[in-house]
Amino acid sequence: MDDMTISPGDPPEPPRPRWLSDDEQRTWQAYLHATTLLEDHLDRQLQRDAGMPHVYYGLLVQLSEAPEGRLRMTELAEGAKITRSRLSHAVARLEKNGWVRREDCPSDKRGQLAVLTDDGRAMLVRSAPGHVAAVRQALFDRLTPEQVESLGAIMAIVAEGLQPSGRGADVPWRR
Repeated sequence: MDDMTISPGDPPEPPRPRWLSDDEQRTWQAYLHATTLLEDHLDRQLQRDAGMPHVYYGLLVQLSEAPEGRLRMTELAEGAKITRSRLSHAVARLEKNGWVRREDCPSDKRGQLAVLTDDGRAMLVRSAPGHVAAVRQALFDRLTPEQVESLGAIMAIVAEGLQPSGRGADVPWRR
């Protein structure tokens, strides 16, 4: 095989992987550990205090910040960075708890709106103080103001690079 020649019609060799340096590998592993532990910490706190996972809390927050507490389901999925099927399941659970209801979209007969109910808003008012305390204790109280600024800038760059625009973009909320 060593004396095999490549003819003009042969496909090119795939590029060699750009392996992570030791510093990059340490940073990557630290990122994975921290984000996994942070998500678990926030999920446990919200399950204990509000009976819901972190992603459900995020949906309620999005709705609370939307005009009249309502968003199209597609916008809600995009804001949460989740698939439409995961959103549908989450909204069904939130409906069962009486925190959200669905309405037909008046401008698009195929679309639906998710609407925050008074009970959902009350749940947010009760659970927000504990949640923000958990976020602060787990993340912001451990960082200097300069580190907070750097982390925000870094995460914005990463998110921007992973969120392509255009109709053909392969992002969760379009799946």
